[in-house]
Amino acid sequence: MIDHADSVGNAGRYGKGDLQWMTAGKGVVHSEMFPLIKDDDYNPTRFFQIWLNLPAKSKMVKPGFAMFWAPDVPKWKDESKLASVTVWAGVNYFGVEKNNSPPPDSWASDPENDVAVMHIAIQPGGKLTLPAANTGKNVNRTLFYIEGAEGAMKVGEQAIPAKVLVKLEADEEVELEMDASATEPGEFLLLQGKPIDEPVAQHGPFVMNTRAEIQQAFMDYQRTQFGGWPWPRDDMVFDRTKDRFALLDGKESEPPKEKECEA
Repeated sequence: MIDHADSVGNAGRYGKGDLQWMTAGKGVVHSEMFPLIKDDDYNPTRFFQIWLNLPAKSKMVKPGFAMFWAPDVPKWKDESKLASVTVWAGVNYFGVEKNNSPPPDSWASDPENDVAVMHIAIQPGGKLTLPAANTGKNVNRTLFYIEGAEGAMKVGEQAIPAKVLVKLEADEEVELEMDASATEPGEFLLLQGKPIDEPVAQHGPFVMNTRAEIQQAFMDYQRTQFGGWPWPRDDMVFDRTKDRFALLDGKESEPPKEKECEA
């Protein structure tokens, strides 16, 4: 589980495949903590935090927040069940014609930017054809091999080592294949999108277009604290007994109740 809290007053507890979006915009302080829900067992966490830049026109937008529960996150499996894809962002890939919308000012909110974020898992003996990007050559596309045996996974017929980054030609499909002799699945994180193509100035968590804007961000934070911190502790962790939830603009929601298995 992950506990989120921020200076705008939004919060949430999520896990089990849930997806959270946050746009920092003109400034927000946020924390992600890892609550020890179980006191009699392990509390494993697998957590991808992916940062997308904003174009200059959107740097000072109102912060945005959205939570999408696991049942609403598109997942695809091939007929053999040896390959699966979770499509966190992107449309017209693996049968996903409509997807959860990120906050409106996110670079990913415009389909023309062809942002795609996917988790790909291929079991031993499995194959998967990654289709070409919707918008062709003007998109950056990178595969991160995050789990799996060294030399057992092939990308376009070329065996790759473990924990490697592979840059792809976005206008070409590519076949991914895990050797049948492998003892564990291979997993990829795919990131793609049209480049913003603007200067980047970065210091700590601040990302702007110029050094002068970075200095202004420092002064804005010192003056406003980006709204202050409305929570009783800096490392905000919610009560252990609390279920998954999302608090947005003062209104709390929960994921749909899981159906009980019939005997």
